[in-house]
Amino acid sequence: MTIGDLEVGAKARVIGYRKGSSSYRTRLLAMGVMRGESIQVRRAAPMGDPVEILLKGFALVLRKEEASVVLVERM
Repeated sequence: MTIGDLEVGAKARVIGYRKGSSSYRTRLLAMGVMRGESIQVRRAAPMGDPVEILLKGFALVLRKEEASVVLVERM
């Protein structure tokens, strides 16, 4: 499951990244999206792009492509 699969209000924990996503992974790691971090989906545009998540007390907006790279498990 990825961030893009979660509905608004859902809470999840980051468990990793999809293979072959090194360019997005580097950027997401720099923004603090690391394995073990808890997230919550705050908002999503009608077509799911972009999606806003709450991470470490701040809002982060991800494009659909970026959200589909982050693997999560529901909490």
